[in-house]
Amino acid sequence: RELNGAEMFDTASSLIRLGLGRGFILSENRFLRAPTRIARERFMTKLRAVSRRHIIQGLTVAASFAFAGPAVAARLITTPHQTTGPFYPEILPLDSDNDLVQVQGRTERAQGEVAHIFGRILDQEGRPLRRARVEIWQCDTLGHYHHPRDGGGADPNFQGFGHTFAGEDGAYRFRTIKPVPYPGRAPHIHFAVSGKGFDRMTTQMYVAGNPLNQRDWILNSVRNTLARKKLIVSLGPAPQIEPGALVGTFDIVI
Repeated sequence: RELNGAEMFDTASSLIRLGLGRGFILSENRFLRAPTRIARERFMTKLRAVSRRHIIQGLTVAASFAFAGPAVAARLITTPHQTTGPFYPEILPLDSDNDLVQVQGRTERAQGEVAHIFGRILDQEGRPLRRARVEIWQCDTLGHYHHPRDGGGADPNFQGFGHTFAGEDGAYRFRTIKPVPYPGRAPHIHFAVSGKGFDRMTTQMYVAGNPLNQRDWILNSVRNTLARKKLIVSLGPAPQIEPGALVGTFDIVI
């Protein structure tokens, strides 16, 4: 059917915003500034000269933008890879569950501020990577790793390494301590994720607000600002989980 004046104007205006109306010799301001009824009618007469084919083509392209937009926006930024580092355990400890604060067979818990780390393992479409194996390792509250290269002195009540498996929704959790700095590095926790259908990836999680983040060469090797922010996690009080503990969320996108 023939479009009326208001429909024609709305259509042309939309096409111009999409960059598809260059052949119309039309602008919204020109229409609104038309001083008389006769001038506006002449303007609309010229607009009706645009063929039905052009309008249909334009609307088809516009519709494709509308449907493609959410799909593109839904893709998640992948979590940047980070180095494994020299302190991945040579031999995994007998107790390597997801609670690094309490070592089986010991009565005392680890020194340091308890932190609960939650997150999900996802692909770029936001789908959970079910049953992915998630590992973490980090230094103790004094900056020592449970590793021969570190020279000893690590807290015996701190597990230092732990692992778990993501659930059906991709979710995982760890109970550990708030990471601390040591010479040359900002506070961080190492992560490794492996599973069916993708290569093992390693990355690191950093603490938001720590001034050493600005100087950490491994963190700042990620040049993309948005990607780098994905590695930085805010830790806040979590009295509902454990008195005096902290909590943070670190989603990993593969």
